[in-house]
Amino acid sequence: MDTASKIQKYENITKQILAVVEGEENHVAKMATISCLLKAEFPYYYWCGFYIVDPLKPDQLVIGPYQGTMGCLRIPFGKGVCGTAAKEKSTQVVEDVHAIANHIACDAASTSEIVVPIIRDNKLLAVLDVDSTEVASFDDTDKKYLEELLKRAFT
Repeated sequence: MDTASKIQKYENITKQILAVVEGEENHVAKMATISCLLKAEFPYYYWCGFYIVDPLKPDQLVIGPYQGTMGCLRIPFGKGVCGTAAKEKSTQVVEDVHAIANHIACDAASTSEIVVPIIRDNKLLAVLDVDSTEVASFDDTDKKYLEELLKRAFT
């Protein structure tokens, strides 16, 4: 997908998502809606969902709402792309997950990945994880728009 088309899709879907979740305080409801609408909008999104910081085990992520094949149930901070994003509290964009030593293969069909942390009140709430079956599906455009969407949806 060319950058101009991708930007237009992100601008449109961001408006739609923010309109739908406006006033909603339940994080799970927001996550379910966001993962559903994003996956439906972008054909290269193979898996799209959230891993939530477990309040009983605050050094682990636990599966939240998602769209796609089965996800990993738990991911420790620091392990894989999601765990790295959680530990560092920074977005991770990976062109080829099979080239990463600590990658967690929840689904062997996933090839590239972007993980965006959701930080609220200086505390990690969850991460958005998006996988693609194609190498290098995600770039700075995805990073910019997903970070902005999550910031606006969860503040």
